[in-house]
Amino acid sequence: MPDDADRPLGRVIRPPMWCSADDSVRDVAQRMVVSDQSCVLVRTPRGVGIVTDHDFRALVARGVASAAIGDLATVPVRTIEDHATAAAALLRMVEEGIHHLAVVDRTGEPIGVVRAVDLAQFEVRAPLGLRSAILAATDLDALALAARTIPSTVVELRANGVPAPHCGAIHAALVDAVLNRALAIHPHEALAEVRCSWLVLGSMARREPLPFSDLDTALLWTDPVPPAPDPAPAIRAAAAEVLADLRHCGLTPCPNGANADNPLFSRSQSAWAAAARRWLDDPTLDGALLLSAMISDSRPATELELGAELTRVLMAHSRTGQFLRALLDEALRWPTATGLVRDFVVARRGAHRGEFDLKRGGLVPVVALGRWIGIVTGDARGTTSERLIRGAAAGLVTADERDTLLGGFDRVYTVLFDAEARAGRAGGTPSTFLRPGDLDTLTRRLLRETLRAVHAVQVRVDDTWMRRIGR
Repeated sequence: MPDDADRPLGRVIRPPMWCSADDSVRDVAQRMVVSDQSCVLVRTPRGVGIVTDHDFRALVARGVASAAIGDLATVPVRTIEDHATAAAALLRMVEEGIHHLAVVDRTGEPIGVVRAVDLAQFEVRAPLGLRSAILAATDLDALALAARTIPSTVVELRANGVPAPHCGAIHAALVDAVLNRALAIHPHEALAEVRCSWLVLGSMARREPLPFSDLDTALLWTDPVPPAPDPAPAIRAAAAEVLADLRHCGLTPCPNGANADNPLFSRSQSAWAAAARRWLDDPTLDGALLLSAMISDSRPATELELGAELTRVLMAHSRTGQFLRALLDEALRWPTATGLVRDFVVARRGAHRGEFDLKRGGLVPVVALGRWIGIVTGDARGTTSERLIRGAAAGLVTADERDTLLGGFDRVYTVLFDAEARAGRAGGTPSTFLRPGDLDTLTRRLLRETLRAVHAVQVRVDDTWMRRIGR
């Protein structure tokens, strides 16, 4: 694979052009033309802002050219660190729906700007153009036309050298955009009558989907003021219609029921809090551990502050040793797909005879440990890698164990991503099952050693978990 996407932004940043907030729009526009710039940074009392050529065109369209540039600035400017990679800049642009980023040093001072056109060699036009098409869709068919190209877009990104984890994160950002646009195109009265947050769950919430992952969702809404009737039935009926719209857009709802129209995953704020308390008090309750794990892997796509309550209620209450031990057992029930004698443990019968499931036997063991770390630390935000890094800082894993798990996750995720990408390009059915003989010698050896190293970490955490959590 080309490694351009992993190179630092220093190769493509441009010196910033600065102006004062009280400079006139006309004067700044003339300076930008002379300097061949597409944006300008502005120091304002509210902080550093940015004005782009798009802002100028919008202003001219309104027939205004005499305003101060500070009135036009977007404050604060979106930034990225100077040591970040081109792939990271691409991800930030897609997540924010922007075409310019200010590049900052360690002190947070802008030292340059990076533009989408500067990253053209990294194939940024496709995901940024797709996001624009999603936001511009005025009906469900137009949205579906754009959304159905998400898998092929991320597969093409990977083919052009963008690391698989960045491709997965871009995928999640595009799905967020589709969900928000679908809600705007087809509004539902029941969802508008109360504050309601849509959440994505699982790999999409962690920003780690594979190219053809399905979509798990949940709903949280504010409690109605008595004597208002319970809005749950109407909300769930509306949610079912939204899920049908998303299916039309190529986003497959969870076949196992983790969907926003399921009462298990759609509750009021107080109902979610009560459920979390029950799970924490008695982890032996049917589904308590599974639901706790799923909710810790949640991320709001709408009404962000309200949606954050879902994990907050789970983290706010005391987590007993009994609960944490039970949750660790749940995490460790996923053995790695490697044996002491044979390279991989394969299925002996059924449709996948002679194959091994690399997702269940390679990716999930690392994800599950990261999730356990998130719940122990009370901070389940972000990706599996971010959780593992926080776990090492908290003493839940050693630095060596952290590096083993980080490397293992990256390697297994990349193999799975590329396998699904190949299946998609060939018109086949994507699967997380692999046949050992189909792997080249180097990949097979690296996977074998990776899975054995992950298993060793599982054993050590299992044996010393009490000391690690300080009990």
